[in-house]
Amino acid sequence: MDWQPVCDQRFKLAEGPFWDAIQGSLYWVDIAGFRALRLHQGQVRHWQFNEPVSAFIPTIAGDALVTLASGVYRLNLESHADEPALSLLCVADPVTGNRANEARCDSRGRLWLGSMQNNLDAQGADLPLERRSGGLFRVDGDAQVTPLLQGQGIVNTLLWADDDSTLLTADSLDGVIYRYSIQADGALGERRIWAARHVRGVPDGSAMDAQGYVWNARWGGHCLIRFAPDGSVDRIVEVPLSHPTSCVFGGPDMTTLFVTSARPASDALELDGCVIRVETGIRGLASNRFAG
Repeated sequence: MDWQPVCDQRFKLAEGPFWDAIQGSLYWVDIAGFRALRLHQGQVRHWQFNEPVSAFIPTIAGDALVTLASGVYRLNLESHADEPALSLLCVADPVTGNRANEARCDSRGRLWLGSMQNNLDAQGADLPLERRSGGLFRVDGDAQVTPLLQGQGIVNTLLWADDDSTLLTADSLDGVIYRYSIQADGALGERRIWAARHVRGVPDGSAMDAQGYVWNARWGGHCLIRFAPDGSVDRIVEVPLSHPTSCVFGGPDMTTLFVTSARPASDALELDGCVIRVETGIRGLASNRFAG
């Protein structure tokens, strides 16, 4: 596969890619660099914060959400890179010392946000992970927050299957992807293992294609694993990255796969820390804007 970087920048911890089909733009974040970034018509623009940011998602109102350690904020996209104009939408996770991690919107435009213990210091350097204090929350368009799970380690991957009656989500500390049924009242049902541990890395973020297959970035695994709808391994997709972090489908035909990555402090590969892309010939599902 002919993987190519989308720009010449390297990032500490690129994550959370989002393809906005309306604008033809790619959004992502550098969690440890405290930056949100957007690629539009070949130009990269960024907004700098003073705390970790884990997701950058446009809204139907024309601004964007950023999930910062201190809460979920609306960002005015016309504001200056070094003076981002923010307004607080909500504090989804009230636990002191936690930060947002994975965040995606479902087909109704509701934000699902997974949190974890904040493992980054004021300069973005790693801190030890000492507790499973994370949770999973749903934020509606009117900013109402519904807690769904607690006692989570590192929430990664948020995807919906079976006509939105099933949630697929990973806990990277457990090394597996779980399946939850979504009840009629919006609560989550019994947890089951959907995709088991694999020798090729730890499950991080994922994208789903139009056939219902899940493309899962494998932290430390130098690859993505494409899982079939039943959770079995369909194929292993090698990538020129030691620590791929997440992926999303986009491009004019929704067949381009974008992959974010982290750059380790030592023994980094040439493209580690890049956002890369490849044409797959397989159509992916669209990202959803926030409905608020």
